[in-house]
Amino acid sequence: MKPISDMLEIKNVTKTYGSGNAAFTALCGVSFDIHEGEFVAIMGPSGSGKSTLMHILGALDTPTSGSYFLEGKDVSKLNDNELADIRREKIGFVFQAFNLLPRATALRNVMLPLVYEETNPEERESRAYTALKAAGLGEEYFSHLSNQLSGGQIQRVAIARALVNNPSLILADEPTGNLDSKTGEIVLGTFQELNTQHGRTIILITHEPDIAEYAKRIIHIKDGLILSDTPNISKKVTYSL
Repeated sequence: MKPISDMLEIKNVTKTYGSGNAAFTALCGVSFDIHEGEFVAIMGPSGSGKSTLMHILGALDTPTSGSYFLEGKDVSKLNDNELADIRREKIGFVFQAFNLLPRATALRNVMLPLVYEETNPEERESRAYTALKAAGLGEEYFSHLSNQLSGGQIQRVAIARALVNNPSLILADEPTGNLDSKTGEIVLGTFQELNTQHGRTIILITHEPDIAEYAKRIIHIKDGLILSDTPNISKKVTYSL
């Protein structure tokens, strides 16, 4: 096992789909590190390679070559079962499409990952309450069905679900894509709060420069290559809680 110097390290990662004349290289030797407690946006247009990179960071896929270390473990060498363990234990996902059960309450939706782990009922409820509060959802909404909530409230439930297993990394893929601008700002403020007040490590995947501006650091990717990787000195700040 590699000694832990960074929470996350991507080194010379390539990803090629297909073979021969039909081969397409989506990532062309990408390298970067992310430290614990960073809030990083990975930004690029459609076809830039950011979705491929997101799949690798989320242990949903492995590189063709190169290495990906998460907390000192070489994720790029793991088999499917080991990748599933990494996703369950180390990574919290927040998606554009929410992916909640529409006829389950907010609390039940957040508890579900713990049900699959056979956590006892009392602990499940306690951890789900804590996660929902950290995500900024008002306690009066905990018993509402997810189809009774607004878009912003639903996304907060999705954020709480990502938090409930206390992951090392929160990976948010276009999390405001289905929200109006004002609601999107509230959700982005929730991520800022989680990062600033709770020390959560967050990677935000987006194609929109305005969204990336909420992060503390922006990695710009295009045509499978990193064009820039810079601190975001003039980041936008919004207060969600």
